[in-house]
Amino acid sequence: MIIVSDKAKERILELKKEEGRAEHENIRVSVKGGGCSGLMYDLGFDGDTVETDHVFEDKGVKIIVDRKSLLYLAGTTLEFSDGLNGKGFQFVNPNASRTCGCGESFSI
Repeated sequence: MIIVSDKAKERILELKKEEGRAEHENIRVSVKGGGCSGLMYDLGFDGDTVETDHVFEDKGVKIIVDRKSLLYLAGTTLEFSDGLNGKGFQFVNPNASRTCGCGESFSI
């Protein structure tokens, strides 16, 4: 399961409204190869699911994760920061053994 912080929920709902997203569009989180630590997060809106997807809901936000990415993301918290140290979504991943300085990539 992926946990959504209150600030992340607020920002997701704002973005959905600002971008005119359909009600059935949810957040898709995945892990792809790349970044300075070897793996990186991918986050976006998606209205489609396939049989191998897992759909979680936390605080009214539905999150779609493919089977492979779930191995890396189990127990992760999706945060949002708009402070001086950075702006954007951040992943707090207990499975990551190392993360890069910007927090966009990690290794296991």
